[in-house]
Amino acid sequence: MNTAQERRVGELVKAKYHTDFFILDKFPEAVRPFYTMPSPNMPGYANAYDFFIRGEEIMSGSQRVHLPELLAQRCEQRGVTLEKVKDYIEAFEYGIGPHAGGGVGLERVVMLMLGLPNIRYASLFPRDPERLSP
Repeated sequence: MNTAQERRVGELVKAKYHTDFFILDKFPEAVRPFYTMPSPNMPGYANAYDFFIRGEEIMSGSQRVHLPELLAQRCEQRGVTLEKVKDYIEAFEYGIGPHAGGGVGLERVVMLMLGLPNIRYASLFPRDPERLSP
C-alpha cells in the first residue's frame, strides 16, 4: 500500500471501529525480506505486521526465519547470493529459537500524538534532499 491508501484504511477503521489504532497482520511474501518467516497457515504470505495510528505506519516487524536450511532456500528463491550472507546463516547453525523483531518510528509517533503537520517538527535533526547535516 502507498501512503494515501494507508491513510484511507485509517479513515475506514476510524469510521467503523471508532479507534485510531490498528494492526495489519500478514503480508505477501514477495514484499518482505528473505529472512521473514513464511506463514504456516497462509501459503504465499509472511508472518509480518505493521502498527498504525491514524493511517500512519508507526511500526513494522516480523517473525524471523531461524532455520539455516530455510534461510538458504529463501536466499536462493530471492536471488540473494549465499556467499554474501554465509556468516549470517552460519550463526543460526549453532541453534536459535523462534524470534521476531520490529522497529518503532518514534518521530512518527510524536508527530501523530502532537498533531504536527510534518515529521520534521518531531525530529531533532530533520533530513531531506536540501538538508543533510544539522
